[in-house]
Amino acid sequence: MPTCHLDHRAILRVSGPEAEHFLQNIVTTDLAGLATGEALPGALLTPQGKILFDFLVSRAGPETFRLDCRADIAADFMRRLMLYRLRAKVEISQEDQPVVAVSWGSDSAAPEADWSVADRRFPEQLSVTRHYDDTPPATVGHAAWVALRIANAVAESGSDFALGDAFPHDVLYDQNGGVGLRKGCYVGQEVVSRMQHRGTARRRLLIATATAALPATGTELTVDGRTLGALGSVEGATGLAIARIDRVKDAMDAGKPILAGEVEVALAIPGWARFAFPESGGDEA
Repeated sequence: MPTCHLDHRAILRVSGPEAEHFLQNIVTTDLAGLATGEALPGALLTPQGKILFDFLVSRAGPETFRLDCRADIAADFMRRLMLYRLRAKVEISQEDQPVVAVSWGSDSAAPEADWSVADRRFPEQLSVTRHYDDTPPATVGHAAWVALRIANAVAESGSDFALGDAFPHDVLYDQNGGVGLRKGCYVGQEVVSRMQHRGTARRRLLIATATAALPATGTELTVDGRTLGALGSVEGATGLAIARIDRVKDAMDAGKPILAGEVEVALAIPGWARFAFPESGGDEA
């Protein structure tokens, strides 16, 4: 069972009798469907519907939620939550936990309430578990975790998209439980709902493969010199990319090569996703 230590994460704790109501009204995740022992992706959006902070949310006890986020954004995230708190009966704090451990594989131990949770961004049969408080020793390095995320099209800010630049649909939150499409209002909900009902999402997370090593994260994807997206996480000849799927489809139909720098790449929709390339492309924004 591979286990990796993620030393770039931080844990915020939101607790109190109104904790669930408070979070439900501001974040994208539908907490009504969040079971003990599992973690769902989530985001706090700008009013314009773009991801301001991304995280994993799980229950950490009665009336308590754990927000697992990037360590470098934790302080700003906590300040933003404080702004929304107003008179809500909640306490917001940062835990003293320098390392989050993650393990995966069919022989991975079942999550135990309060200290380990199943990461629901991944297929259930893969059994990816995040460990808090009591972390098992690491057996693999960070590259193995990146490769796992790439293979399963799991995007994270910093390496795959910039905060303030991506909509939830861009990173497949509408596909993996990161957006509660039937929940009530939250910050940015109107924009997300409009994209969903009108089917206007054109930028999507795709899996990139090549016959040679891919260039660095952030390298633009081009066709005939025209930009259609950029690479995110990269590990060897595979990576993630957010790209305009209408323009990708046009290139494939015309038999034109898609380049990441000088390397030709193939772009594919993740096997678990429920969207398809459009029948025809276009230039709408």
